[in-house]
Amino acid sequence: MKKCVLIVALLFLFASYVSADTDRWSKYDSRHFIIYYKNAPLNFVKNVSETAEEYYDEIPRNLGFIRYQGWTYENRAVIYIYDDQDEYRIHAKNMEWSGGMANVLQKEIRTFPAAAGFFDSTLPHELAHLIFREFIGNSHIPLWLDEGVAMYQEKAKRWGANKVVKDAIKRGKFIPLSELTAHRLSREKTEEIINIFYAEAASIVYYMIVELGESRFENFCRKLSAGISFEEALQKNYGRFRNMEDLNNRWVDYLKSQ
Repeated sequence: MKKCVLIVALLFLFASYVSADTDRWSKYDSRHFIIYYKNAPLNFVKNVSETAEEYYDEIPRNLGFIRYQGWTYENRAVIYIYDDQDEYRIHAKNMEWSGGMANVLQKEIRTFPAAAGFFDSTLPHELAHLIFREFIGNSHIPLWLDEGVAMYQEKAKRWGANKVVKDAIKRGKFIPLSELTAHRLSREKTEEIINIFYAEAASIVYYMIVELGESRFENFCRKLSAGISFEEALQKNYGRFRNMEDLNNRWVDYLKSQ
């Protein structure tokens, strides 16, 4: 009997804890998003909602995903807005330099209001992860492609990336695509390496979309979504590239000609 009472008590405490944690969040609904927040001003939350809806339409267009099948009302994305960076780090368990994170499987974004360039960088970057991954499915792709697509949505990063990469080439710091593909972002990486990684990711995706054409990029992504490997999709869609090394060489030639 005592054992049953103890179990019931523990279950009650657990339920109370979960309920209390849930109650700490306020909720704001829009057509394609559910936003949870705590102490952020309502005007800020409304601005997040409106801006997210704009990016929801803009990002697929930027990628050439003309026939993108979006989210239904019952299958909206969720955005969690923590009060500050410290709270975000504790719950999101992300890199110290991170301003936001996207959980593709759960279709969730976690961030905080003071994240650098919240509306121009953090929000479109994380939304791009969700939209791109939903489009290509569970395809195994290099991290630089995933991050490059997200960086491409940040206008300042999109236009400034080539300059950073050209400087890396001059200084002998350039990372070829074969090596970039093997890179994994971690706390052990220096700030310089991380910056070069993201700049190169943004630059190569810019080259693939703008210089080689949106329609080709869309077809390339559709091949990935069909389960075709990265290099096979590259070869079938871009006849001039037999492999990643060819893509790397043409991209570098393009940068040097600018």
